[in-house]
Amino acid sequence: MRTTLEVASELRPTIGRLSRRLRQTALDGVTPSQLAAMATLYREGPMTLGRLAAAERVRPPTVTRMVDALEGGGLILRLSDPLDRRVCRVALTARGKRLLEKARSAADRYLAERLAILTPVELETVEAAAGVLRRLVEEEPRAETSEGRV
Repeated sequence: MRTTLEVASELRPTIGRLSRRLRQTALDGVTPSQLAAMATLYREGPMTLGRLAAAERVRPPTVTRMVDALEGGGLILRLSDPLDRRVCRVALTARGKRLLEKARSAADRYLAERLAILTPVELETVEAAAGVLRRLVEEEPRAETSEGRV
């Protein structure tokens, strides 16, 4: 039986190549990092820049530049907190949601085309592996922020 390190060494470059190919299906003008931030906002709803930076595992200046670019493109908007005007949250706009859904559809189509070459048994294996990989990601410890766990 192979060690977890040996399996990780084989799996890492494969996941990396697949991830790059899926990102390449994204739309012009929006970076993979920006799409990832938009997906976080879509999934978790409006949040502060600090919480978004923690969720995306980037530094606050990086998320500020990303948010500025997305806001300039009309894909997200900044919302003032009604209870504390010093707090700013960001949220997807309707245009941002449409663009994210379009990018996801393009990536899904690409992946479906690749999966179509598999045998039924191979497809079942990939389906089972997807559930296991999802668990690895979901059970990963999340970063702490000044607002608490994210």
